[in-house]
Amino acid sequence: MTRPDKSDHQLLVEAKLSLDEITVDDGESFYRISGDTHPYRTVLRDAGGRWNPKDKVWTFIGPSPAIPIAKRLRAEPELLADAQKETTAKPHYFGHRARLRTRFMEAGADALPDYELLELILFQCIARVDVKPLAKQLLATFGSLGAVIAAETNRLSAFDKLNPSAVVHLKALYALSQRVAHEEITQNALLGSWDKLITYLKTALAYETREHFHVLFLNAKNILIADEVQQTGTVNHTPVYPREVIKRALELGATALILVHNHPSGDPTPSPADLTMTQEIAAAGERLDIVLHDHIIISNQGYVSFRDLGHLA
Repeated sequence: MTRPDKSDHQLLVEAKLSLDEITVDDGESFYRISGDTHPYRTVLRDAGGRWNPKDKVWTFIGPSPAIPIAKRLRAEPELLADAQKETTAKPHYFGHRARLRTRFMEAGADALPDYELLELILFQCIARVDVKPLAKQLLATFGSLGAVIAAETNRLSAFDKLNPSAVVHLKALYALSQRVAHEEITQNALLGSWDKLITYLKTALAYETREHFHVLFLNAKNILIADEVQQTGTVNHTPVYPREVIKRALELGATALILVHNHPSGDPTPSPADLTMTQEIAAAGERLDIVLHDHIIISNQGYVSFRDLGHLA
């Protein structure tokens, strides 16, 4: 078997590539190359290397890759010259990720605009690319950070530079925000935690593209028993049956209700159908000593409370 000579290793050193032989427990060995490998990624891949993103090295199974790599660099000296130019002439965003992480940790989230917070998330999933243009494009398309992470998977996947891992990361962040907001409303009586309740409802419903009708079932101390989706409809209509709402309240032993639904149109103004349905549920509950505290309509432009509007006594 041909072994690399000294000149092969010297050429790798000149290219600022570090070659190491790693022996594992069973006596088998493999090779890995580290250093500033990005300019040589095509050469390394053609030599049989596989990128290890965790350790940030290229790994090679079999004989030393020094010979094919050195042979390629000798045959195409412009590769080495171009790589050295690339190393010398750093892109404008070189070091941006480290600087942004440092600023976030030292100055806090308030020191960063929305697009930079989104960059921090994208850093975890998209390597070796300037993600600032992508972050700004996402915000321009969807309108806000909340709308970005709440966006439907197929819309996020339509962005070429947003890989599947990044889409999963954004959707997981949205699910996490919903769970955190939900935790905040389960600790105390809801009527005394109104701001936290509105935050939770906005997180859960403000960016939905179809109408969802929720019922919050409360006990005698106004502690949340359950938040259940009763119906899911179209973009502007959700059928709700008062009898089913009251039946479920009796099954759960609830003594009070808060109705919630969203308006995907962005306008939270109640419709005549909303008013009629609310009065029907209030009347049905009153006959069984089940109090309807409020009906809240959520949209991405705000919310309205039927009690604040005078529709519930």
